[in-house]
Amino acid sequence: MSKNDNTEGAVSEFVTAMIGGQLFGLPISRVQDVFMPERLTRVPLSSGEIAGVLNLRGRIVTVVDMRARLGLPKNEDGKPPMAIGVDLRGESYGLLIDQIGEVLKLADDGREENPVNLDPRMAKLAGGVHRLDGQLMVVLDVDRVLEIVPDLLAA
Repeated sequence: MSKNDNTEGAVSEFVTAMIGGQLFGLPISRVQDVFMPERLTRVPLSSGEIAGVLNLRGRIVTVVDMRARLGLPKNEDGKPPMAIGVDLRGESYGLLIDQIGEVLKLADDGREENPVNLDPRMAKLAGGVHRLDGQLMVVLDVDRVLEIVPDLLAA
C-alpha cells in the first residue's frame, strides 16, 4: 500500500473557470468536456438561467448561463463564452463561463467550509472554498448548480 492510498494527503483535481472575475473550481470527475457553444437555440418560456440548447456531437445539451445563475450581469467584454460539459442523471448540460483556466491538484485538507462573508448567491452553489495565492477558489457543487433545470423543463 503506497502512502497515497490513505486519506491523509488526499488530493482532488479541479477544472478552474472564471465567472464574473471570480475563480471557480469544478471537480474534474464531473467534467465531460470543454467547448465553445455555437448555434445556441433559445428555449421558449425557459428561465433566464437557461441560455438555450445545442447539439454537441449528436447529443442535445442544455446550456446554463452561469452568470445568470449567480445573479451577475451579462458579460460585455465581447469575448465568446466557453462552456464546461457536465452530466447529471444521464442528461448533458453545458455551464456557460467567461474563461476556462487550468487543472489544479489541491489537497483535500486545504478545502474549507464556505466563509460567512461569501456572496449568498455563490454560497448556495458552493461546496466549500480553497484559498490560493491571493485569491479564493469557490468549489462549484454541480448538483446544486443544476437543481433549477428539472423544474424548468417540467413546466
